[in-house]
Amino acid sequence: MRYFVMATDYDGTLALHGGVSDEVVESLKALKASGRTIILVTGRELDELKTLFPAHAVFDLIVAENGALIYNPATLQETALGDPPPEAFIKELQQRGVQPLSAGRVIVATWEPHQATVLEVIKQFGIERQIIFNKGAVMILPPGINKSKGLDAALAQLGFSMHNVVAVGDAENDTAMLQVAECAVSVSNALPALQKISDWITPGDHGTGVMQLAAKMRENDLLVLDPILHRHYLPMGDRFDNTPFQLSPYGSSIILAGTSGGGKTTLTAAFMEILLQRGYQFCMIDPEGDYLELQGVVTIGDVSQPPAIEPLMQLLENPAQSVVVCTLALRMEDKPAFLQQLLAAIMKLRQHKGRPHWLLLDEAHHLAPAEVSEQSFASLQAFRNIMAITTRPELLHATLLQKATTLIAVGEAPHETLHSYAGLLGESLPDLPDTPLQKGEALVWHRPSGEAPFFVRTLVPQQILQRHKRKYATGDMGPASFIFTGPENKLKLKASNLHRFIEISDGVDDDTWMYHLLRHDYSNWIKDDVNDETLSEQVAKIETAEQDPITSRSAIAQLIQQHYTGPA
Repeated sequence: MRYFVMATDYDGTLALHGGVSDEVVESLKALKASGRTIILVTGRELDELKTLFPAHAVFDLIVAENGALIYNPATLQETALGDPPPEAFIKELQQRGVQPLSAGRVIVATWEPHQATVLEVIKQFGIERQIIFNKGAVMILPPGINKSKGLDAALAQLGFSMHNVVAVGDAENDTAMLQVAECAVSVSNALPALQKISDWITPGDHGTGVMQLAAKMRENDLLVLDPILHRHYLPMGDRFDNTPFQLSPYGSSIILAGTSGGGKTTLTAAFMEILLQRGYQFCMIDPEGDYLELQGVVTIGDVSQPPAIEPLMQLLENPAQSVVVCTLALRMEDKPAFLQQLLAAIMKLRQHKGRPHWLLLDEAHHLAPAEVSEQSFASLQAFRNIMAITTRPELLHATLLQKATTLIAVGEAPHETLHSYAGLLGESLPDLPDTPLQKGEALVWHRPSGEAPFFVRTLVPQQILQRHKRKYATGDMGPASFIFTGPENKLKLKASNLHRFIEISDGVDDDTWMYHLLRHDYSNWIKDDVNDETLSEQVAKIETAEQDPITSRSAIAQLIQQHYTGPA
């Protein structure tokens, strides 16, 4: 489910002439019964609202006073988001003949044309107050307080994200709320300016329109509106004809596949940055420590400490917090079981809160490999919004293959990657050009569109990540390890990472060290297997210029330490 929360205005939206019909109240109850949360967001003062609307307790929370006060009908608890108005300020307004005039817990309210007098008194007292207009009403509030701020605070109490909210209103003071909600709706009687920024306008007015919105939420979770919500679509790059390539933030499942060094990490990092910028919560399973440097996330687990499910889920309880889960300390054979446990925990959170919005699986063939039984990852069938990153699609579990809506191929022979994937699904593709991809390019098959695969120039992350930094520094590079053999091929000393390379190089004899140095084996290994061209070029200069074993050892070790074991 995408929309867990409906936030509605009162006057002119839910209510007609100040009252709400029994039919509308029953519609709200039915929406709650479908598993949704409903929040009333109104400019009215709380005591007045309770008198006008006896059924107000149908709401989970009430945001009153135009965002300044949160009220829980179940517990009767009130939370003010601003300071109360000074008594002397209110008395001065009364003495100047400002009538009608009312004061709530935080708000002071009157009507036009008293705004000029109100502004004079604000200046006279030297207090920080803003004036908000709404269909002739003049509302005086602390700076920054509006319906958006109040709704955000209410969602924080309930543990929901604004990306899971539908907001409906009719007037000027609803603008801020509709602008931040995932889906903005106006009733048909709404002001033209509000309708202009809305994603949908209900056919009916007032409470009838709210009932129509509630019915659509129960019917299909507003799925029919997704094509309209292009303002939320996630940019992935530009096609070669310079039109944007975008994906819906909800309902998409992506496989990003390609050879090592082809750009998977770069594109994934850029995608994570977009999610962070847009406020979508994600959980990234990072088996190789690629993304531990990403700003704006918290990390759990490291090269020596495996991640634990309970503290991970505690981090995800905060809708604004995205998490990178490092599984370097887990044995390869334990990673599928860890993912199964995590999926169960995330599924529970998604069922109640709709979060995390995205699950990203780096090196997904280790987490959900093809050879694991179909039942092991049956829960993936119910998952939306997954990105699985792998070298080859055929290495992935069948459930991931079947769920994917978009395949992005990078690196060498992308046309073969797409044909391989299509074959696994029992589908066929037209002949694709075997045009080699340049750096930052990809071949994309977006299955729901029905169009042929197309080339794109992918996004580049703003942050510079040191790719595989921890894996190369202290992890296990496996077949990509450096092997010291010596000139007579009598040795077989395996350096499984850069730290181990420094240790072994310090102990090998000079002949062995110089044999590999003169062959440029060190720079070639760093370029081809560590995928660090900058360091490789620096090491190559030492290989060319320095013929002394002691000096060259020291110089190369210092370079490696600067790049991989120096301060982060």
